Amino acid sequence: MISKNDIQKAFSAALPIMLGYIAIGIPCGILCASIGLNAFQVFLLSMLFYSGAGQFMIPNMYLAGSPLLSIIASVSLVNTRQMLYSASFAPQCKGVRKRLAFLFAATVTDESYGVNTTCFESGNWTVKRATLVNLFSQSSWALSNVVGVLVGNAIGVPLAIASFAMTSIFICLLCMQKITPANAVAVVLSMAGVFLAKALRLGGAAILLGALLGVAGALVFSRFFTPKKESASTNRSSDEA
Repeated sequence: MISKNDIQKAFSAALPIMLGYIAIGIPCGILCASIGLNAFQVFLLSMLFYSGAGQFMIPNMYLAGSPLLSIIASVSLVNTRQMLYSASFAPQCKGVRKRLAFLFAATVTDESYGVNTTCFESGNWTVKRATLVNLFSQSSWALSNVVGVLVGNAIGVPLAIASFAMTSIFICLLCMQKITPANAVAVVLSMAGVFLAKALRLGGAAILLGALLGVAGALVFSRFFTPKKESASTNRSSDEA
């Protein structure tokens, strides 16, 4: 059973995501309308597909004249990161009903992953509450997309600005991270990876390749530099003893 307290806690945690999704969901709806999708189609896309980056990519690649198979392959490649998000929550899903665990894993996004990870680390958080965070966020995203379709032509937002909305939310998420050497390496390498992919005309895979390069670089940096400092500190303590 879902208690009133679960709903309140989950809604409070999801509210920043929901507000952010309103800001980027409406431009996404405008873009989808520009390729001929109606409100019902966009609602189904948001509820069944539910990928902000993917839903921005579809109309952008379509308007750029990309073949259908290229769009499908590129969007699928970018969304492979969702499997990593879901897999990382496996320890929290032990003992949880399979249907609930499946629903939770199927509705994880970049933003809800960050919020739920923080909540799980702080304690007193359950998969039930985490799933509610996902569903609240998804509902906000879907409704915002529908609003974008319905009023897109009336508000007259330029498509160039609309297509930048997803980039802006990732910039906001970046600004919220701790400034550490490993994070700095990840940022620099991720940017370099995206620019390199764009230069090689691998635009559809640019985000994924940049992310993989950034994560790999940060892991290598942490592996070969952080342990050395820790070892030096340990040896110094031993000498003093």
